[in-house]
Amino acid sequence: MLELVDESGNTIGTAEKLSAHQAPGQLHRAFSVFLFDEQGRLLLQQRALGKYHSPGVWSNTCCGHPYPGESPFAAAARRTHEELGISPSLMAEAGTVRYNHPDPDSGLVEQEYNHLFVGLAQARLRPDPEEIGDTAFVTAQELAKLHAEAPFSAWFMTVLDAARPAIRELTGEAAGW
Repeated sequence: MLELVDESGNTIGTAEKLSAHQAPGQLHRAFSVFLFDEQGRLLLQQRALGKYHSPGVWSNTCCGHPYPGESPFAAAARRTHEELGISPSLMAEAGTVRYNHPDPDSGLVEQEYNHLFVGLAQARLRPDPEEIGDTAFVTAQELAKLHAEAPFSAWFMTVLDAARPAIRELTGEAAGW
């Protein structure tokens, strides 16, 4: 179940996950995590091929939906551990972004009020193969090259752009984010 929200992010109900993503989509709470290593490289994940939504595409470190009543911060930490086998260090809130991204391949719609988080990945990754097909740490320049060559999630650039001020604060201006 997902938490449905209004345009201000106030909870207004719940819906089953798949039905909330079926066109035209229902506005619901989500989160996106961006973790970096000590060199300021972003940890990307390639979504597992078995996922029903956006399989095989590259995306941010972790994303998902809080359970109804669960704080976005707790959900972000929980899912990062479940998917990647690590607990983020120094994870901090990085704002929110509201978007509506239809996925032409699946027909599903990402109608989300997304809470953003940035932090550090300081442990060895243990990705869950049911969730993640591959991982990569990339610089800003390597990301630009990969983004031009490989498929990415429909929401990736929206959440990355919204998180950039917090990312720059975490990694420093020299990292190029």
